[in-house]
Order: sequence, then structure tokens, then C-alpha cells
Amino acid sequence: MELNTKSIFVAMVGKPNVGKSSLMNLILGEKIAIVTQKPQTTRTSITGILTKGATQFVFMDTPGIHTPRTKLGERMVKTSHKTIADVDLAVMIFEPYGDLNEAELSLVDSIKKNKIPAIAVINKKDTLKKEADLDTQISKLKEIGVFDKVVATSAKDNDGVDELLAVIDSYAMEGPHYFEEDAITNMPEKVIVSEIVREKLLLNLFEEIPHGTNVEVEKFKERKGKNMVDISVVIYCERKSHKGMIIGKQGAMLKKISSQARMDIEQFLGAKVFMECWVKVKEDWRDSNYILNDFGFKDE
Repeated sequence: MELNTKSIFVAMVGKPNVGKSSLMNLILGEKIAIVTQKPQTTRTSITGILTKGATQFVFMDTPGIHTPRTKLGERMVKTSHKTIADVDLAVMIFEPYGDLNEAELSLVDSIKKNKIPAIAVINKKDTLKKEADLDTQISKLKEIGVFDKVVATSAKDNDGVDELLAVIDSYAMEGPHYFEEDAITNMPEKVIVSEIVREKLLLNLFEEIPHGTNVEVEKFKERKGKNMVDISVVIYCERKSHKGMIIGKQGAMLKKISSQARMDIEQFLGAKVFMECWVKVKEDWRDSNYILNDFGFKDE
């Protein structure tokens, strides 16, 4: 007997660094969203797809909600709010401690305004000092009045993820699957490649420099008859001094970033990769509407 298919579109939202990308990657069993300890890692809405049994889950990993200081920041926050309006369920992720900040409260208002079903997830339960602290945070989130359920997870320990998926599944609606059964993302391979390179910039560079970078894939060509892909990448930064730091002494830093990225890209593509990386300067690009449009950051 054929299963009645169901689908659900889910927005993963929350402040920076609560573990949205880690949770999504864990659920998918594949690294789609980049993960670093630095805030504001995700800049656009990244789509991950999981088909499990009759249900197809479509996850939107959104930029962390923060108080923007640049035009890019403003666009990132708009992306998160707009994504909420377009989905079947909002999954808002919190840490085990602390009150809601202003940006989180604005997200709660968006959920209310759009009348979207929502559940809360307390991630990082592995950091709890005592079990009673979890009960305190659950009560606090229930009092807000917009969350149907509160689930506790630890992306680090892969704990509570199956329970979370079961709760999300309970909101799925009968209908067709919108993507192939084995699809894990609808994002072009070039976008995943640029995100992997940007992750390595975030991991290897300090302070503001990596946030002032953007990665564009200028060439992505599969060699005929060979399991090999030629890739050419341009890393844009905001200052000449930043360019020097990204390249490093005798090109050591750029070589390190390229090498780490290439390994992850090969794993993702299942092919050998020959990659060239270049560094160019675009002064203050994060505050230029023209350059942001050129780079593909939508102003919703």
C-alpha cells in the first residue's frame, strides 16, 4: 500500500550562535549550512531537504537575529522575518540560560503577526548546570504564549533530535513532495562551495575581517570523462590591509584556507577538486546597496 505523502516547510530561527545550522546539518546528516563559533555566520536563507518515510521536511536555516550595524546586517534580519511568513512552522531556538533580547522579541512578534504555528527548542542542553534550570527555561518560554511545545536538544551530543523531528512531523500536511526523494538541498553547488570557503575564512581569521569577506565562485567546470571539478574562487574583502592578512606571509594563510575548503568540497561533491583562490578588495561593500545587489543579497 502506497503511503500518503506529506510535506512541511520549516523556518529555523533564533539569535546568532544558538546552533541553528548545527541542528539542521545533524537532522539532514549532511553539512549544508556552515558552522562556526562566530555570530552572524549564516547570511541568507539556506534550504536543507530531508525525505523520511512519507514526509518531506524542507528546512530554512536563517541568519541569526541581531541589531544590524550595516546594510548587509539589515538585509540579513529582513531575510529571517520574511522566511517566517513563508513557512508552515517556525522552530525558534534558544540557549538554556538568559532572557529574550530585543531582536528575539521582534521575532516572536513576527510569529504572532503571521499566525504561524511555532515550537521552541532549547539547544545546548549539554551546558546545563542542573536539571532544574531546564524546567525554569521551559516555563519562561511557555509563558510567552506563542509556542505549542518546547523541546530540549543538544546538537553537540546528538541528543533530542529524533524527538524534535517527530514533533515537526506532527505539523506536516498531506500533499506532494516538492523535491526528489534523495535531494538534500535546492541550492546550486556553486553556492555550497562559496559557503564552505567562507566558513574556512571565519574559522581562520580573527575579529571583523571574516565578516567583511564575500566569496564568489567564478568558475565551476567538470572535466569531461574524469571525476574532477575545476573551481575558481574570488574572495572579496573591504580593506587592502585585510587582503594582506587573508593572503598571509608568503601566501600561507590563503593556502591553508584553500586546502581546508578543498577537502570539504571534495567530500560534498564526491569528486577531486582543483581550486584556485584570488583575493580582491571592494571597499566597504557591506554598506553599498549596489554591491550587495551585485553579490545577490536580496533587499526584501
